[in-house]
Amino acid sequence: MTAASFLIALPAIAILLPILGAALSVIASRSARLQRVIGIAVLTLVTAIAAVLLVAADRNGPVVTELGGWPAPIGVVLVADRLSALLLLISTLVTLAVLVYAIDQRISDYGRETPSTTFHPIFLMLSTGVSMAYLTGDLFSLFVAFEIMLAASYVLITRRTDAARVRSGMTYVIVSLASSLLFLTTIALVYASTGTVNMADLAGRIGQLPPELATVLSLMAVVVFGIKAAIVPLHFWLPDSYPNAPAPVTALFAGLLTKVGIYALLRTQTLIFPHDRPSILLLSIAALTMIVGALGALAQNDLNRLLSFLLVSHIGFMLFGLAVFDVRGVAGTALYVVHHITVQATLFLVSGLITRRTGTVSIDAMGGLVKLSPGLAVLFAIPALTLAGIPPTSGFVAKLALLEAGAGAGVAGSVVAGVVIVASLLTLYAMARVWVRVFWGKPKEPLPDPDPFDELVVGTARTSAPMFVASAGLIAVSVLIAVAAGPLTEVTTRAGDDLIGRTPYVDAVLGVGAPGAGEPGVGR
Repeated sequence: MTAASFLIALPAIAILLPILGAALSVIASRSARLQRVIGIAVLTLVTAIAAVLLVAADRNGPVVTELGGWPAPIGVVLVADRLSALLLLISTLVTLAVLVYAIDQRISDYGRETPSTTFHPIFLMLSTGVSMAYLTGDLFSLFVAFEIMLAASYVLITRRTDAARVRSGMTYVIVSLASSLLFLTTIALVYASTGTVNMADLAGRIGQLPPELATVLSLMAVVVFGIKAAIVPLHFWLPDSYPNAPAPVTALFAGLLTKVGIYALLRTQTLIFPHDRPSILLLSIAALTMIVGALGALAQNDLNRLLSFLLVSHIGFMLFGLAVFDVRGVAGTALYVVHHITVQATLFLVSGLITRRTGTVSIDAMGGLVKLSPGLAVLFAIPALTLAGIPPTSGFVAKLALLEAGAGAGVAGSVVAGVVIVASLLTLYAMARVWVRVFWGKPKEPLPDPDPFDELVVGTARTSAPMFVASAGLIAVSVLIAVAAGPLTEVTTRAGDDLIGRTPYVDAVLGVGAPGAGEPGVGR
């Protein structure tokens, strides 16, 4: 096998490895240690593959894999361009850190002694769905990727379940199934209208449809992926679903699943339904999402619900860059997604450490942790300041890119850029409120573990070293993003050029000179 053919095979290997790892985990179900080794080894290999794909895509253009030897648009293709390879890399790094954390928290086991036969296979299948969503080149395979993620996430959110978790899980599943049904309907309408579901092929065919039909299809895609990304007013399911899961599961969902929705919006709205000017509709939704999420966070006493509402708020930041619909805006969104994947996952992991020590998620029931655990205080402070966008963190770099894009997008863009600043200040206030109530004040005794025999150990009055290291590793990644802001911004800018220009993606999939790559799409 030549180097070129091996490179072409890497996108498929990135998807097949977690599937193979899941199968091996089932076979090794009697050995918890072997399951852990398999999971860590698979995710490490996928991380390395993602790094190679990112370098290759940045130097030479998208890496395209034709499955079964059938060329697009007839066959199914996998495409690793700058954006998908970058998000695959950061997502797999986060998944690896969360797995290390979960192993020490023992949610990978049934109870505290018996090895699990389900956690590791399902965890790896969730990783498969995420990788497939980033790399697929057609809408139907994207639908399959979402269904893999849905099935795996439902199992993870309801393991060792109680009534509250079943209710939240039902909300999550019902909303997800409704959005999947709408997604399938959208795919059917797109295929009926154009005769294809290949995204590169659709880049040329959607522009040939009547503008009204193209607009309807575009709005349907926004609703589908808006539900999965939890944009307002389609966000109602998230604050009720995520907080009830164990910390590593919530961290994985918050860090990855909503970002896959944002990625799908980025890909479809730039490649299939391109705009030639800022979208007032999306700008309005972005502003509403930022403010509603931030205000919702201020009303919470449950730490996980507070972080869930802040997650909703910052989805609005990413939507804002997309709504600008120019290279700077899309590049700013890509940079913000990279930053937010790490920081949001880190905050939920740190929340798990706080709960492990205090025995509660109630902010009012905590206090004085800075005296009891200075390291845990630092572990919370850094991602909290990063989320608020305080200089010189990665959050500041990403928000600055979005503000520059908004300032150049006319009056509407400048107004929403002002909302970005307001939402950032509200985020800072919410984080400061948590800091004052949880870390300052008189230390309080931890609440006892309500179930000493379940899989979650809480109320220990101590911090687990491996869980601490896993969280600190993600903080290190976030710091590295800030340190490497210059080169990373250059990569996301080139990715923005590709997304807005469309030609590199279309030419790589369909061949140089494919029709429609540079044609204007539907503007609103």
